[in-house]
Amino acid sequence: MDRETFSCSACLDLLKDPVTIPCGHSYCMNCIKGFWDEEEEKKIYSYSQWRKNFKVRPVLEKNTMLADLVEELKKTGLQAAPADHCYAAPEDVACDVCTGSKMKAVKSCLVCFASYCEKHLQPHYDSPPFMKHKLVEPSKKLQENICSRHDEVMKMFCRTDQQSICYLCPVDEHKGHHTVSAAAERTERQRELEVSRLNIQQRIQDREKDVKLLQQEVEAINQSADKTVEHSEKIFTELIRVIQKRSSDVKQQIRSQQETEVSRVKELQEKLEQEITELKRKDAELKQLSHTEDHNQCLHNYPSLSALSESTHSSSINIRPLSYFEDVTAAVSELREKLQDILREERTNISLTVTEVDVLLSDPPEPKTRAEFLKYSREITLDPNTAHTYLLLSEGNRKVTSTKQQSYSDHPDRFTGWWQVLSRESLTGRCYWEVERRGGGVIVAVAYKNISRAETECWFGHNDKSWALDCSQNNYTFWYNKIQTPVSGPRSSRVGVYLDHRAGILSFYSISETMTLLHRVQTTFTQPLYAGLWLCYSYGDSAEFIKLK
Repeated sequence: MDRETFSCSACLDLLKDPVTIPCGHSYCMNCIKGFWDEEEEKKIYSYSQWRKNFKVRPVLEKNTMLADLVEELKKTGLQAAPADHCYAAPEDVACDVCTGSKMKAVKSCLVCFASYCEKHLQPHYDSPPFMKHKLVEPSKKLQENICSRHDEVMKMFCRTDQQSICYLCPVDEHKGHHTVSAAAERTERQRELEVSRLNIQQRIQDREKDVKLLQQEVEAINQSADKTVEHSEKIFTELIRVIQKRSSDVKQQIRSQQETEVSRVKELQEKLEQEITELKRKDAELKQLSHTEDHNQCLHNYPSLSALSESTHSSSINIRPLSYFEDVTAAVSELREKLQDILREERTNISLTVTEVDVLLSDPPEPKTRAEFLKYSREITLDPNTAHTYLLLSEGNRKVTSTKQQSYSDHPDRFTGWWQVLSRESLTGRCYWEVERRGGGVIVAVAYKNISRAETECWFGHNDKSWALDCSQNNYTFWYNKIQTPVSGPRSSRVGVYLDHRAGILSFYSISETMTLLHRVQTTFTQPLYAGLWLCYSYGDSAEFIKLK
C-alpha cells in the first residue's frame, strides 16, 4: 500500500474526513463540497475528472471505514511512491534487476557486472558473499571489462600493447608480452596520475597568479589611462584657452587699428567736404560777380573773392583697396601651418607612446605567408613638403617620378641634396607595404622624421637614422650608417617591407609569384618611422606605393 492509494484526487494529500460519492470515488469532505458549492447555480453537480453529472446534489456522508483505515495506516506507516526522478531516464544507468519501469541504479558491481537500484543493492550490504564485491559509481560500460575473445573478466594489463586483457590472453595473441595485473598497472598509473595532478595544480596556481597579475595590470592601466586623460584634457583645455586668448588679442588689435584708420580717413574726408563747400560758395560768388554791370564794383571785390585757401591734394591720399590687413591674414595662416605641423608630429609621438603600453601577454607570431602579411597592410602616401624639387608626385601622392625641376615652395622638411621623399604617415606597431619600381636604381627605405636634410648627411642608409635597401638593376644592397651588406635574392620589380616597430624587426621581401625574404634587421627603434624612396639621377624613373587588397 502506497500513499497515492489513500490520497484525495483533488488536493493530492491524504484523505481528511473521506466521503465516497455515488460514482464510487472518494474525496476529502471539504474538497468535493467546495467544488459543488461553486456549481450550485447550474443545478448540475459533477466532477470534471470523471465526467459524471448528478441532477440532485448527493448527500455527503463520512466514510467511517475508510477514515479508520487511513488513521490506522498512518500509525503503521505508508510507503511513499517512488518519485519520478527515481525512475531511470534514457541517459541514466538502469537497475538490471527491476522489471517493468526500471529504477535508477545507484551502484554498479565489478564482480557481478550488473547495476542495482537502492532496493536491489541491499544484499551487497547485508549478505557476506556479496560484501566483498567491488562497487563503483553507476556505469553503462561494464561490458567493456569482459574480454571479447575469451568472454572472461579482464583483470590483467598488457604493457606491450597498452590494453586490458583477461588471464587467457597471454596464452595466444599476447604471448611473450609484458603483462601485469590490472591492479598493479592501476597502482602505477595512480602514481603517475598524482604526479600529473600535482603538475596541473601547480599550473593552476601559476595561472591564477598570472590572472591576478593581469587583473592588477588592467587596474593599473585603467587608473593610469583615466589620470592621463584627465591631465591631457586639462592641458588641451589650457592650450585652447591660450589660442582663444591670442585670437581675442588679435581681434582686438585689428579692431583698434581699424578704428584708428577709419577715424583718419573720416577726418580727411571731412576736410575735403569742407573744402568742397567753400569752393562751391566761392564759385557762386564769382559767378554773381561776373554778372555785375558795375565795373568799379567788380574790380573792387574781385581780389578778395578770387583768393583761395590751401588745397588738400588728392595725390597725398594713399588708396589700398582690399589689402589693408592681408599681412595679418598671412601671419595667422603661417601660424596655423606651424601649429598643424607641431600637432601632427606630437600626435605621432603621443601615439607611439600610447601603443607601447606593455602587458604580460606575448605578441602574436610573426607572419609567414603573404596573406598573413596583408593583414598588416598600410596605405602610404608621400609628403610633398619633403620631396626634392626634381621629384614629381602623382596618383594621390602615392607615386614619385624623377623629372625636371618643380616649383615647390621652400620648406624646412624638404630634401635639397639627394632625390628623396618621405611618407606623410608615421609607422608604428606592425605595418606592411609594397613598392612597385620602374627604371633604374631605386632605394626603398625607412627613416626617422628628424633625419638631416643637408646634402651630404641625408642619403638613406648613410646615417644612423635610416635603413635602406638599394634596388639597382643588377643586385640588392642593404645600407645602414654607411655600412653596406650585399643581399642575394630573386630579381623583381616589386619589394615588400614588413615593420614590427615594437619588436624592432624590419624585413624586405622580393614579391613575384612567391614571397622571398631578402634581408631582415633586428634592432631597437626609438622614434616613429617614415617610409622613404630615393630615385637615381635619370628622368623617368618612378616608384609607387601599391594599394593592397
